[in-house]
Amino acid sequence: MIPSRRPEGIRWLRSDGTPNFSDRIHRSEGDAKILAKRPVYTTTKTATILGLAEDMSRYSVRAMPVVVPNQDKLEGIVTATDLVSYLGGGELFNIVVNRHKGNIYSALLKEHVASIMNPNPVYVTVNEKLTKILEIMVTKNVGVVPVVFEDGTLWGIITEHDLVEHLAEKTTGRKVSEVMTTNVITIDASATIKEAAEMMIKYGVRRLPITEDGALWGMITAKDIVRFFGSHDVFRFIETDSIDEALKAPVKLVGLSGYVTIDPDADVGDAATIMKNKGVSSLLVVKDDELVGIITERDVLYALATMPD
Repeated sequence: MIPSRRPEGIRWLRSDGTPNFSDRIHRSEGDAKILAKRPVYTTTKTATILGLAEDMSRYSVRAMPVVVPNQDKLEGIVTATDLVSYLGGGELFNIVVNRHKGNIYSALLKEHVASIMNPNPVYVTVNEKLTKILEIMVTKNVGVVPVVFEDGTLWGIITEHDLVEHLAEKTTGRKVSEVMTTNVITIDASATIKEAAEMMIKYGVRRLPITEDGALWGMITAKDIVRFFGSHDVFRFIETDSIDEALKAPVKLVGLSGYVTIDPDADVGDAATIMKNKGVSSLLVVKDDELVGIITERDVLYALATMPD
């Protein structure tokens, strides 16, 4: 049995539940208005599930703020994980089964974002400082936060990736082995995307290394599953209107072959550089051709934020 994983932020909290940030972070300049990425790709409560998947696939994002049309007032947020839950991985799949009787076309075209979004998103205001932004991301265990003005109008969005780039240094003095996750959850190449979706939701992960005959083959992520539907590849795979048929697609069809690795003795700063240069959000940690861990952007971000001065 695979052990449950703790939320990634917990390891970086003091015993009193507050983040153990270094003095360097407290000295770092920048507020949310400066750090936020713009323009922001948004959606609305009335957008269809297919439209949402199409937009997330087109813009290659894993979260979209939900706004009031023509006002840009924040109403919620929807993530790739929410879509994975709806598309077979979790409790939201009950909507597909009960309301749409498993009909893929009905589930994608007649259901709306309001059914799967989080109506109480974690957000920051434009004046929040870096320390407060990091504290919110750590304690709330979120990797994406919308940035709003005091009246709730959306200004931008901040992701783990943005902060890693802002804080990254060439050398941190902290090894990858110190911050990586060791209980890596993998999936066999013979598995279906339904099984991959269920594992992501059950264990609270967004990515699964794919193994074949005991060797690493590639990776499947929540964004890959969203892209399978949003790019319409799913319609080329199925012959009926049953979503169950779509969910039988093999993970090798949806995931990507190949992966990026790093040595456990490498510096965390090197991990940040590789992620940036390769355009990936995680690295598989390999020692002597054996998978020993995984390091994500969140691990890198918190390591940079808590490294000794």
